[in-house]
Amino acid sequence: MTWTPSVALKATTITAALLAGSLLAGAVPAALPAAAAPAATAALPDAAAPRTDVTAALRKLEASFKGRIGAYAIDTATGKTIGYRSGERFPLLSTFKAVAAGAVLARTTDRELTRKVVHWTAAEVKSNSPETGKHVKDGMTLAELCRAAIIYSDNTAGNMLLKRIGGPRGLTRYFRTLKDPVSRLDRWETDLNVWSPKERRDTTTPASVARDLRALTTGGALGAKDRSRLIGWLRDNTTGDARIRAGLPKTWIVGDKTGTGGTYGTANDIAVVWPAGNAAPIIMAIYTNRRAADGATADSVVARTATLLARGLGRLS
Repeated sequence: MTWTPSVALKATTITAALLAGSLLAGAVPAALPAAAAPAATAALPDAAAPRTDVTAALRKLEASFKGRIGAYAIDTATGKTIGYRSGERFPLLSTFKAVAAGAVLARTTDRELTRKVVHWTAAEVKSNSPETGKHVKDGMTLAELCRAAIIYSDNTAGNMLLKRIGGPRGLTRYFRTLKDPVSRLDRWETDLNVWSPKERRDTTTPASVARDLRALTTGGALGAKDRSRLIGWLRDNTTGDARIRAGLPKTWIVGDKTGTGGTYGTANDIAVVWPAGNAAPIIMAIYTNRRAADGATADSVVARTATLLARGLGRLS
């Protein structure tokens, strides 16, 4: 794990009014100001002097977990980064849905987003589809599908977003537009959740996906209205309370997207985090897996890693 100073980026100002309410599908909140953000997707080298205290703590946590932890965090106030196994591949799982929603937002007009209704058949409904399972007859708008995919991790909604952007290959192409040469999606829900340590399909690295999330939420990858929508959906997420959110003070504002697999105890979370009293957010990406194929997920490991990242960046004592 290493620290890297980088060119300071202009902090994105998020107003209290925006951060206070829940954004309903299709609602357009007050626009976020544009950020200086082509740099948000630029490679941030991970090669300075290691923070041995945090590294040692993560190694100890890995040993007790009997697995592997990949983590990367970016302090957008200072440009500092901190990482641990940040260049190793992990399965994307449902964290892909945050980027897929970003791709849909980037390629869809406001009118299409809120008025275009997408339909699917009962045969296309996948497991864990709490929203789309109720709307086989009437369908849902693209905005509603983005919201369902992020805040409920609805699998059918995720597939409908992929259809909109050209399938898994379309999302891989979108990763490349974010200057991410690493992340890739190869399969649809729910096949993409089947992963083994030798698998390269449907994978990312913590550093790569953290930069992608930075570009989408505080950078220039999306227009102001679409950044606001995506941030609102991330903040409304219902699946992440035991992960990154659990490792940070309750006064901090967290918008996240989780991912959970069926083998090797895979459990992920990516987040944009606003510490209390500071408008400049931290971007976090945490990916975990067990060594044993039948290992169980451990939310507490993700939460503990989030705590250590915040301390490593000097945001927690």
